[in-house]
This record gives sequence, structure tokens and C-alpha cells, in this order.
Amino acid sequence: MARNNTPSVASAADRAAAQSLRYGFTALLLFVAGGLSLEFLHLIKAPWYLESHLRRELWVLAHAHGALLALFNLAYAALLPRIAAAASAGVWLRYGAALVPAGFFLGGIGNSEGDPSVLIVLTPVGAVAILIALVLCVRAAWSEN
Repeated sequence: MARNNTPSVASAADRAAAQSLRYGFTALLLFVAGGLSLEFLHLIKAPWYLESHLRRELWVLAHAHGALLALFNLAYAALLPRIAAAASAGVWLRYGAALVPAGFFLGGIGNSEGDPSVLIVLTPVGAVAILIALVLCVRAAWSEN
């Protein structure tokens, strides 16, 4: 019996949707768990967390942006079949959705009293990636018939 060595080829839009679904649900799980962890740090009154206002604020921003951008990835995956031309935006969206909260979180590690650590630079880099993804989605939406 001959084996069929031809792999099934999914369209670029299907692959991008599947990757965004995986990222979206995984990130949502991680950032919701992260939010619960922040609440736990409040509960036990962890001094290394509560005494640094900047760290607390940056980590809350990481949690909020991470959860929101995870939902944005899920919405992108759900709407991608309607605007298949936006498949290339998925990579930019996932990178941006990872870099923005990572920058906030890492900016709160090793920070001085008034300034975040240098790794906060990841946040604007991720924001630019998200803007690129949005431009690609808008362009695809307006070019669809």
C-alpha cells in the first residue's frame, strides 16, 4: 500500500487563525492567573510588592494589557475568515501582544524607586507591532469586496 506523503496544506488564514487561537487562550489563562497572583500578594501583604508603588502599577498594567491583548487575538482569530487578506497581521499581533505586557512586567523588576528598569523599552516596541497589525487589518478590510 502506497503512503501519501503529501501534507495537507491549510491556507495561510487558517494557520494564522489557529496560531492566534492558541496564543489567545494560553495568554488569557496566564494573565488571569497572573491577576489572581497579584491579588494574593495583596492578601498576604507582601512588602516587596506593596512597598514599591511603581512595581505594583507596572505589574497591574502587565496583567491588564496582557488579558486585553489575549482577547484581541481571539477576536482576530474569529474574524479572520471574513478578512483572509489580513493573515499576515497575526504574527505582528502575537509579537505585540507578548512584548507589551512583558515590557511592563520586566520594567517592574529591578526598578529604582522612581524609574522602571530598562526593559520597559519592550512595551513601545510591542505597541508598534500592534499598530502594524492594525494597519494590515484595516487595509485588508477595506480591500475586501
